[in-house]
Amino acid sequence: HWKLSGIDIVGMSKWDEYSDARDTMMKAIGFTQAGAIDAPDSLIDFEADTPVFGARDLLVEVRAVSVNPVDTKVRANMGPDSGTKIIGYDASGIITQAGSDVEKFKVGDEVFYAGDLTRAGTNSEFHVVDERIVGKKPKSLDFAEAAGMPLTSITAWELLFDSLAVREGEGQGESILIIGGAGGVGSILIQLAKKLTDLTVIATASRPDTVEWVKKMGADHVINHHESLVDQVKALDLAPRYVASLTATDQHFPAVIELIKPRGHIAMIDDPAILDTKLGKTKALSFSWEFMFTRSMFGTDDIEKQHELLNRVSEMLDNGTLISTVTQNLGTINAKHLKIAHEQQESGRAIGKTVLAGF
Repeated sequence: HWKLSGIDIVGMSKWDEYSDARDTMMKAIGFTQAGAIDAPDSLIDFEADTPVFGARDLLVEVRAVSVNPVDTKVRANMGPDSGTKIIGYDASGIITQAGSDVEKFKVGDEVFYAGDLTRAGTNSEFHVVDERIVGKKPKSLDFAEAAGMPLTSITAWELLFDSLAVREGEGQGESILIIGGAGGVGSILIQLAKKLTDLTVIATASRPDTVEWVKKMGADHVINHHESLVDQVKALDLAPRYVASLTATDQHFPAVIELIKPRGHIAMIDDPAILDTKLGKTKALSFSWEFMFTRSMFGTDDIEKQHELLNRVSEMLDNGTLISTVTQNLGTINAKHLKIAHEQQESGRAIGKTVLAGF
């Protein structure tokens, strides 16, 4: 009579019981306390219980993940009350089991999605996700490429069509200013605005490599966010009706207020410490925040819109309307490689998306 990993194993059945126990465990990467990425235990490899799934859930074998700014913010600021917290908010993989009320998918389907901030993350061999926020993986992309697309695509889509309320096929004679065009969200937002609307796209980038990247995404005009936005936009003889501020909103806010058309609309995804929205009163401006986790966090009535838009994005990637924004694959999914990805994300110099694939 002996114990292994806390499991009682008796007599001849010891190997069968040990094997069964091992089947319930999975590899995962997480952290036990919030902090800087350069701390020795900022991210650790460990083993976790395979998650239990509910009636509307899918159990997905994770094949690839990507890293977003939210990953680094949660790791730095939102430690677990106890135990080890798994993060990660992009994944592609194969459905291995499905809940009793699942209607949109079946076991064996290949999927991609961005997950739910209130549940365990995707940096694990298996992951549970509500089918209503999951899309069919693009057939033309491998798992690594597909993993780089969901979160940024959802964010960009919701910002453009929900927050700014632009309608597909419209926008002739109007322009949108995208501050931070070379990042993950900006890269998709430029493409959506160019392919699905008639807006003129002005995007910001500051280095030769990011300028070329933003042009590749389809921007009509590229300006430098380290120089005067007011002078550069006025030199184009354009006044944007829409502004998508993806980074440094507080820094650029006065310029945005000066440039934007009366009754224009500003949408933001970052976290400015102080923002004096009263500056927009005389122009009767509208302000919105985009947060792609809102629908899943609050179980909104329209939660299935994320399933629908991901399927649209998947189709657009397959027919060539959209192009992948993945710029590098760091290798297998483990703490060492995820630390590198987090460091790059926090550097503020990331272009497009970084992915990891396989365990």
